[in-house]
Amino acid sequence: MPLHRRIPKRGFTNIFGHDYSLVNLDRLDKIPKAEVGLQDLAEAGLIKKGVRAVKVLGRGQLTSAKSITAHKFSQSAQKKIEEAGGKAILAGRS
Repeated sequence: MPLHRRIPKRGFTNIFGHDYSLVNLDRLDKIPKAEVGLQDLAEAGLIKKGVRAVKVLGRGQLTSAKSITAHKFSQSAQKKIEEAGGKAILAGRS
């Protein structure tokens, strides 16, 4: 049998890639705090406790002003947070 058929096919893993845990604004709006951090997201069950990076996406609306801390924000999420009177704070990557 030829060598290319004997070697297992594993795919490609990018060692420089970043995996983000995604959270939408409609889920963040259910948290009653004015300042939402990574610990608050884990306590609310929106992310797992061992997650290294969080990205906030812009689906839904915020009904109150919140200061949200995450590693990355989409443009629509950042715009909606600022329109609601809140702040999008970038967290340092661990």
